[in-house]
Amino acid sequence: MARITVLGGTGYAGAAVVAEAAGRGHEVRSISRALPPENRQIKGVAYIAGSVTDPVFLESVAGESDVVISALSPRGPMLGQVRPVDSDLIELADKLGFRLGVILGAGSLFVQEGGPRLADLPTFPDAFKAEADEMAEVLSDLESSPVGVDWFGVSPAPGFGAFAPGEALGRYRLGGNVVLSDSNGDSFISAPDLALAIIDEIERPAHRRERFTVAY
Repeated sequence: MARITVLGGTGYAGAAVVAEAAGRGHEVRSISRALPPENRQIKGVAYIAGSVTDPVFLESVAGESDVVISALSPRGPMLGQVRPVDSDLIELADKLGFRLGVILGAGSLFVQEGGPRLADLPTFPDAFKAEADEMAEVLSDLESSPVGVDWFGVSPAPGFGAFAPGEALGRYRLGGNVVLSDSNGDSFISAPDLALAIIDEIERPAHRRERFTVAY
């Protein structure tokens, strides 16, 4: 059993990770700006409210963890704030020794070996470019982190999101830095199956200091 702390634990991706981790018997803490209603809390999960942009609070919740998952999204008031928080997490992981996992988004994935990135295509929605650019910078920060930092990054399929929730199929495929598509050219993963892949990675580490992608 691992002590897993999920930042953004009430968000779309984070809530799925919390549920999967708790369901497997891990000790889970969900961190968010506000507590969810009691009827949406999972029994046995510790829900903690606070601002992850506060370095003191961030260290206090990360300090007693075996694994910290950053499921933060740089949108709304968090636009421009996720990279500094994840940078602080890199320093804390180096200092405290926990494993760091970051959900990066799909924009930094390549459409084929050698590029271009998905976010560089003219068809990529303008509304999400700032978010994609910030998470690409987070990936760069991870890749240049001190060699002692044990991290992994996860890029869901481009079709991942609350706009197309799908259902839990209990399966997934793993890739590297290139978008994974099915035989129809679609690239999708549900939140429960993304969480399945993430907790599998925690329980059976296969990606040390690298990013991988998850799709059907």
